[in-house]
Order: sequence, then C-alpha cells, then structure tokens
Amino acid sequence: MRAFDLSVYLLTHPVDDLLDRVRDSIAGGATLIQYRDKVHGDREFLDTGRRVRDIARAASIPFIVNDRVDLALALDADGVHLGQEDIEAGRARALIGPDRILGISTSSVDEARRAIAAGANYLGVGDVFGTATKNKEEGPIGVEGLREIARAVAIHIVAIGGVTLENAPLAIRAGASGVSVISAILFAPDSRTATEGLARAVRTAFAERACRQ
Repeated sequence: MRAFDLSVYLLTHPVDDLLDRVRDSIAGGATLIQYRDKVHGDREFLDTGRRVRDIARAASIPFIVNDRVDLALALDADGVHLGQEDIEAGRARALIGPDRILGISTSSVDEARRAIAAGANYLGVGDVFGTATKNKEEGPIGVEGLREIARAVAIHIVAIGGVTLENAPLAIRAGASGVSVISAILFAPDSRTATEGLARAVRTAFAERACRQ
C-alpha cells in the first residue's frame, strides 16, 4: 500500500472548472484527492475521474474514489472511501484487496471501532462543523466528538464537514491527522491561494499540538 498524507484532503464536487481547481489545489499543497460526483452517471464519472486521477498521479499524490468500489477498480484508484450506508466495509476490503487504501466515514466511537475491525486504513470523522453538501438529520458532532474518537482509536483520522481556514486548526488540535475540504477550496475565488492558506494553518496547528505533548 502506498503511503498517504491526510493533512490537506481535497474532496471534489462537480464544478465547471474542476480540473483546473484540482491542479491549483495540488499546487497549493493538497496532499490527497478524493473524487466524488453525486450528479453525473457512470460514463461521465469515469471520464472525469480518469482526468482527475491523471492529475493526481502526475503530482504523486493518492487518488481515492468516493462510495463506488466498482468505479474505483475501473479507474485503478489508490483506494475508496465509504460512508455508513455504502457497501459493508469488510466486503469492500475483500473486493479492493490488501494494497488499496480504505477510508470509512464515522461519527461515533462504535462506528470507528467497527470500521477498523473491517480493515479501514483511516477514518473520516464528522460531520464536525456542519456542512451544506450532505443532507443529514443529525447535527454536527463538534470538536468534542472528534476528540473523543481520536482518543479512542490508533489509526489516522481526517475531520470532515464544514471545515474552513478558521476552524481547521481546532480539528488538528483535537487529534485529527488532517482536514477534508470541499467548499473552502473549490468555491474559493482562487483555489491555489485558499489551499496554501489552509496548508499553513494545518502545519501551524500540528506544531502547536506537538509543543503541548
């Protein structure tokens, strides 16, 4: 399995200039790309996915596919990220094999432990701050919910849901290994500048956390 860095984790969304924004985010310091498209059919998903994959590969950073194990395999992705309502994690691990990255979204300690037992390599924890990109009946778990899961598990976690430049350091200080971002990068006036600022904030928070340990 290839090494991966969760610190600045770009989660894509269908926008007209997606490829340019992915390139700009990588130039600004994005460390992992998760390709997510809930709008288009499989043909468009695969076509754009190949282009995003090639951009990530050219920059030597991991390319992960959201939800769809079949399309992740078709794209020869480095891994797949699943939610609680997707294919069961153990089944996904059997399908993708031992060498691909498996990420699982969790919002509680119990879900986190089950995901690890099923073979997850990292956890996406949240919704931490509240997000408009998903329809959820439950409210955000907050920084304390994130901290509780971080203390309970021994694998890396990435904070998901409503992450911004301003609140990203809170997630890192609570124990996250990185932050997953959509809007703060893809909908920013300048994706490269936005990513650079986020990467600086994350690095500073890591340094502050290290000083407290």
